[in-house]
Amino acid sequence: MKKKKFLTALSSAALFAGLLAGCGSDAEEATGGSGGGDGATLTLLIDNQSSRASVEAIAELVEEKHGIKTEFETRPGGTEGDNIVKTRLATGDMSDLVYYNSGSLLQALNPEQNFVDVTNEPFMENVTDDFKQTVTVNDKVFGAPASTVGVGGWFYNKKVYKELGLSVPKTWEELMANNEKIKAAGKTAVIGSYKDTWTSQVPVLADNHNVITEEPTFAEDFTANKAKFSTTPAALRSFEKLQEIHEGGYMNEDYLATTLDAGVKMLAEGTGVHYPMISLAIPMIAQNYPDQMEDIGVFPQPGDSAETNGFTVWMPGAVYINKNSENVDAAKKWVETLVSPEGVEAFLAAEKPEGPLAIKDTTLPDDVYGVVKDMLPYINEGKVTPALEFLSPVKGPSLEQLTTEVGSGIKTAEEGAKAYDSDVEKQAKQLGLEGW
Repeated sequence: MKKKKFLTALSSAALFAGLLAGCGSDAEEATGGSGGGDGATLTLLIDNQSSRASVEAIAELVEEKHGIKTEFETRPGGTEGDNIVKTRLATGDMSDLVYYNSGSLLQALNPEQNFVDVTNEPFMENVTDDFKQTVTVNDKVFGAPASTVGVGGWFYNKKVYKELGLSVPKTWEELMANNEKIKAAGKTAVIGSYKDTWTSQVPVLADNHNVITEEPTFAEDFTANKAKFSTTPAALRSFEKLQEIHEGGYMNEDYLATTLDAGVKMLAEGTGVHYPMISLAIPMIAQNYPDQMEDIGVFPQPGDSAETNGFTVWMPGAVYINKNSENVDAAKKWVETLVSPEGVEAFLAAEKPEGPLAIKDTTLPDDVYGVVKDMLPYINEGKVTPALEFLSPVKGPSLEQLTTEVGSGIKTAEEGAKAYDSDVEKQAKQLGLEGW
């Protein structure tokens, strides 16, 4: 199973031993193409909610080594940003390099038509196999990792937890009890930032470890149209948890108008105590609230059993090369530098990582943030499951609108799950999957 392969690779010593040691092929001989491209200027499209420091460090290294400049173009996150990427690809107006998701969202971009196949590029030998699985379509690899392995879970303010005498919950019941105590203390128990609608998805997506623990074949059955969210109790439970947060009155009153940035501020300052979120929040907190960074921790979204407690993990975002770029050779040199030992060194020097890298023979520095140290025992012990979008090519485009409705009480959990099943059906048919 893909999950087993992922866990084997992720927990292997290759991810955690020998920082910057022997990363495979010689970067200077891995340029591909005619070897041209020096002196070119590349454009790179990136979303406005990912940290750019490490990517900018790679761009500086590329210019230093090859004389290739990088101009950054910015797009929104979430569905709006996805639509911009699709539109620019369809109109032939895409940048030379594209920073975008791996997993199911890549599948929707028709990568064989739009991106350069890097399967046989020597520099891809540096990349871990578990990551390659998430950017592979029809046995062709299309991207290189441009961020770190992350988690989806519940970020929390440790300082407030200590003040209120709370313990990290291992079950959903314990988490809800903590929410009640936080609410009674006059603080926001669960930060809602639905102005950025994609954030409403996190309690559903981060529950996948619990879903797969209860239903090990759910991802395969979901992909083959043999299992649905609305008719699989463990999967429906993910939507029910979102509904229970709303019904408990645990979110800030202005959650529909609150942005990701405002949510991070609430968490750092302790006015909000829990924030269901993925690891991209870490560099935002570090940059904007460095003095509060060590007040922040993270724990997995709990299931109903403490014994199966574990994280849902996100594979890194990737950089892809536009197939219609006039600077493919230069773009290959950019990606080659990204995954080289020098690139890893520049990446880690630019900002503290928010999780392990998907580059072979690298490890994390000793001075990683405490919130990252919270993740590592689960990762090292294999108590992790990839988010569904890395186990299945199917992810309905309307999920963030549906989770916003369930999280706001407009739809019940069952109504939201049924609507998502319909949304998924359209996507699966577009991908031409068997069984649909």
